[in-house]
Amino acid sequence: MKICYFDAFSGISGDMTVGSLVDAGADGDALVEALRALGTGAEFRFEPTKRRGIAATKFHVEGGESKVHRHLPHILKMIEDADLPGRAPKRAAAIFERLGEAEAAVHGVPVEQVHFHEVGAADSIADIVGACLGLELLGVEAVYCSPINTGSGTVDTEHGVLPVPAPATATLLRGKPVYARGPAKELTTPTGAAIAATLATEFGAMPPLRIEATGYGAGGYDFTEQANVLRAIVGETSGAAEATTVAVVEANIDDSTPEVLGYALERLMEAGALDVSLSPLVMKKSRPGTLLRVIARPEDREALVDLVLAETSTLGVRVHAAERRVRARRMVKVETPHGTVRVKVSDSGGFAPEYEDCRRLARERGIPLREILAEAGYAYWKNSR
Repeated sequence: MKICYFDAFSGISGDMTVGSLVDAGADGDALVEALRALGTGAEFRFEPTKRRGIAATKFHVEGGESKVHRHLPHILKMIEDADLPGRAPKRAAAIFERLGEAEAAVHGVPVEQVHFHEVGAADSIADIVGACLGLELLGVEAVYCSPINTGSGTVDTEHGVLPVPAPATATLLRGKPVYARGPAKELTTPTGAAIAATLATEFGAMPPLRIEATGYGAGGYDFTEQANVLRAIVGETSGAAEATTVAVVEANIDDSTPEVLGYALERLMEAGALDVSLSPLVMKKSRPGTLLRVIARPEDREALVDLVLAETSTLGVRVHAAERRVRARRMVKVETPHGTVRVKVSDSGGFAPEYEDCRRLARERGIPLREILAEAGYAYWKNSR
C-alpha cells in the first residue's frame, strides 16, 4: 500500500500541502487542469524556491473570487460538478464537512448556517481540493502525520486578531499531538489542520515504509529559526516492525472494588484503548492496590484520561509517550464447520484466529471456545500449505 507521511515540523497549511505533493512527483499540469474545473476563475502556478537552503515548491493561487462567503452546500456542489478523479472528491468533501463542523462549534451556529470566510475563497478551495488531487495523482491510499507545530502569537483574521492556534484550528486538532516551537507566527492554518485531521490515519512517528519520493512545500515566510516547509514522504509500506508513538496512561488505585475496576477496563477497551491491564502492587503504608495501565493512540489520550477519572476512584493519572513496535500483519478469512473466522497473520508466518469471531461462533453454536479456536487454526494451516 502506498502511503504519505506529512512531517509538520514547521506547521501545515493548504498551499504547503499542495506544494509538497507536487514537489514529491505529482503531475502539476494535471492538478492545475483539474482545479480549473472548479470554476473559481483563479489561475494556479508552482514556483521553485528555497527555505533556509532547502529546495521547495510554492503553490500560488492568483485572481479569482477572493472575498466570496460560501456555505457548505455550495462548496460541496462545486466539488461534485468538477468531476474530479478517484478518491479526490470524497476526500475533499470530507475535509470541508470537518471544517464546517469546527466553524459551527466555534461560532455556536448550525453547520448549515456557517459562512466560510477565508476558507470559502478561491485560494482555500484550491488548497483543499489540490491536496486531495495531489494524493490521488501519487496513488496514495493512506495518510499519516507527525505531531503538528501550531506556532504561537496572534493572527489577523476577518474576525479580528485571534490567538494562535486560531479557534477553528484548535477545535480541528482536538485530541491530536501538537506543540509550539519557533517564531511567534501562525504555522498551522485551519485549512492545513482540516486536511491533517480528516485524512491522517494516525499522528506520531513515521510508519515503516520504503521511501520512493520526498517533497517540500514552502510556506509564505522564510524564517531564520527553521526551514518553513512541510515535508511529504511517499512510499510503499514495508514488512518491518512498525514503530509508532503511543500514550501510556497509568493510575495507582487502592480504594476501588474489583467490580468497578473490571467495568472500567471494559469501558476503556470499548472507547478505543489499544490495551488495558490491571496489576497488583503494594502502595504507601503497605496498602495493597492495583496499577491500571492504558495504552492508547495519541489522539485518544484525553478521552481515555477522562474515562479513567470518571470510572475509577483515582484523583490523578500519569501520562507519558512510549514507542510501540508491531509486526506487519494481515487478516485472512477461513471457513470452519461452524462458520467463517478471520485469522491474523504476521509477516513472520505466525498466525492466530480472531478471538471475537471465535467467541461469537462458540456462543451461537453452543460449542466450547477452544474447539472453534482449534478448527480455525487448523483451517488456516491446511490452506496455507
